[in-house]
Amino acid sequence: MKGSNVAEALAQEMSAKLFPVDRQLLPNLSDVYELELAFYENLILDDAGLLRNGAYFTSVDGKPTRHFLMCTGNPVKLPDHSSSRLKSFFVKNIFRTGYGTHGLFPYRGKFHPQMIKGIINVMGLKPGETVLDPMMGSGTVAVEAALMGINSIGIDASPFCRFMAQTKVDALTMSLTRAKRALGNYEEVFEYFKGRIGKPIAGSKVRSRNVPDGYMAVMESAAEYVTAKDRGQLPKKDRDTSNTYNFLLLAYLDSAGYSERSKRQAPLAQFKAILERYVFVAEKIQAVLKGVESELGKAQILEGDARGLTMDADSVDGIVFSPPYSFAVDYLANDSFHLNFLGVDADELRTRMVGLRGRNLSDKFELYKEDMDKVLSECGRVLRKGRICTIVVGTNSNQLSKVLGVSPEDVPGLQRILVDMANGHRFKLVKEMSRPITGMSNTMRLEYILMLERQ
Repeated sequence: MKGSNVAEALAQEMSAKLFPVDRQLLPNLSDVYELELAFYENLILDDAGLLRNGAYFTSVDGKPTRHFLMCTGNPVKLPDHSSSRLKSFFVKNIFRTGYGTHGLFPYRGKFHPQMIKGIINVMGLKPGETVLDPMMGSGTVAVEAALMGINSIGIDASPFCRFMAQTKVDALTMSLTRAKRALGNYEEVFEYFKGRIGKPIAGSKVRSRNVPDGYMAVMESAAEYVTAKDRGQLPKKDRDTSNTYNFLLLAYLDSAGYSERSKRQAPLAQFKAILERYVFVAEKIQAVLKGVESELGKAQILEGDARGLTMDADSVDGIVFSPPYSFAVDYLANDSFHLNFLGVDADELRTRMVGLRGRNLSDKFELYKEDMDKVLSECGRVLRKGRICTIVVGTNSNQLSKVLGVSPEDVPGLQRILVDMANGHRFKLVKEMSRPITGMSNTMRLEYILMLERQ
């Protein structure tokens, strides 16, 4: 090839070959899966859909997308003592995570919200339809769906996950008047929760079992944590009180968990910094949503079991979830600070959590497969024909190699095991993408996005 031809080729922009010139990509798209999702968004969404719900575009015909507007400006407000590495992460990933109310509570193993937005678009879900996340964890799907005008049902076995997800959804629209007033009087708020719930022990790795009798014991009578249906029937004053109380409680539990893991900052100072971040995050997204609150999707946040869904057959338009990553993340161990504060018996809850049941690795793996087969059966039952179920999953090859007695290189990935299971429950794989995992590369280098069509 002549040098002039090479120079001419290199002068061309790849994005200009893949996308119309009036659809501008966001900067810093660095992974192949992101470009794939952007490519499919471009094919599936019209201009109006891309402006409202596109995940990977800055603008359409010169008009900024709502995602761009949600993410621009200052990133998540971090405490002054935060490491330069953490600050750099949020600046670099300004369009991927931390926007909306996703920045409330740093739940381990959570989805990248931008990826979920892209997946929901590629699945063909439209405003007014319903998406299910039967293992919702921190509620990323519920929050993202609400922002997109899509209704959602989020289910998790953990009472703490239910509480956390509901609070994140409520923070999209709740009145912040009393929360900001509480921030101005944070010392008194901290003392209130310390006396009602318990004092965090700085630097402690283990918390005592001196907890209240059930998580309702930490709630005021006017701010009881009730179901979404009941919440909608509360008078506005009581609903505002409930929302504010839960917002402050989540901030306290967040700061308490951090304080018990680290001596870096005193518990009171940690609470102030986290409450400042919570108010900042909620104010920022509410400013973007001002005037379009009625367009938000409705979220049902429930405590339940993905293996036995209390839902009608053929009742949802899409499913997105991430099952436990084999045995790589012990979610109950990570949540022990908060579950203990809420009075939840973590040992009893462990017996009901997919991926945590069993006495040893081999036993856990067999029970995991048994449980996931039930989950996939339920997904096949409640999803409408022709619609998509997306599973995001990674494989801990080192642990599975011990269970299966083979080298890590020969471990069949969980994605293959789950696809084979899904075939027996009216699903057909229509698309598989992979994305690199950062932060756990010693055990998992990739996770897979599996898109299965209900037959």
